[in-house]
Order: sequence, then structure tokens, then C-alpha cells
Amino acid sequence: MVAFDGRLVVLSLRIAQIVLAIIVLALTAYVANWWGGYWHSMSPSQINFLLFDAVWTLLALIYLTLVPWRFSETIAHHKFAILAVEALTTIFWFAGFVALAVFLSDRVCYGHVCSAAKAAAVFGAFGWVCFAATTAMAVMHVLRTSNRTSRNDKADPNLSVQDGV
Repeated sequence: MVAFDGRLVVLSLRIAQIVLAIIVLALTAYVANWWGGYWHSMSPSQINFLLFDAVWTLLALIYLTLVPWRFSETIAHHKFAILAVEALTTIFWFAGFVALAVFLSDRVCYGHVCSAAKAAAVFGAFGWVCFAATTAMAVMHVLRTSNRTSRNDKADPNLSVQDGV
């Protein structure tokens, strides 16, 4: 029987999160650029928010991978800080893909830019699923370690993607 390796699962999810963020970044940037060029106005806030989600995710993933790997003995590697970044990013992805899906549902939409916007909403939903999974893992770690008598507030090493914690 194969043993469960939490680090491999987290690494796989982190790679998926990076790839999905880059895809959503490219799609929403294309839609926002088209909107500004064609309509000569600001792109819709739903597109802008999903674009923000992708940029935020890339910054959050830098924190979520770099801090446990290089700064594991600092206050930045606190289990509640990890949980807060995970949860906030999950909420952002949920709000972003739902807002864009609702925006697109009552519009007459056709062409490449419409397909790109719809694809951004779908990939945003997949991004939300990935972050919901890592947030659930972070919540389980916090709940599992909340009754310990020692004052160890470090994040779970299995939530890290490096090999030797």
C-alpha cells in the first residue's frame, strides 16, 4: 500500500494554483485590453477583480512557498498566518469567478473575447477548488494542533513543499 504523502499533494496543488493563476491572468488581461481598445473605456469590474485575483495569487504563492522553505524559524511561518492567506485567497477566487459568471450570464456575448472571458471564469472556478483544498488542509492542521499543551504555532511541515523541514 502506498503511504499518503501530504507534501506531494500540496506540491501538486501549488503547481496547479500557479498554472491556473497564469492562465487566468492571461485571459483576463486579454479581455481587459480588448475592452479598453474596442469600447475605449474601463473594463468591467468583474474582469478587473479576477485579474487582481491572479496577481494576488502569484504573490500569495510566493509567501506560501518561500516562507516555510526559507524562513521556517520566523514569525512569518505562523500557522494562523498561513491559514489567513489561504482563506483570503480562497474567498477572492470564489468571489471573482462567481461575479464574472453572473456578469456573463445576462449579456449578449460572442466572439473570441467572450470565449476568453468565459474560460477565465471556468479556470477561476478550478483555482477556487485548488485553494479550497489547501485551505481545508490548513484548517485541519490548526484544529489538530489547537489542544497541544506546548506553544508550537509553526505551520504543518506537510503544508510545505520543500523536502526537509
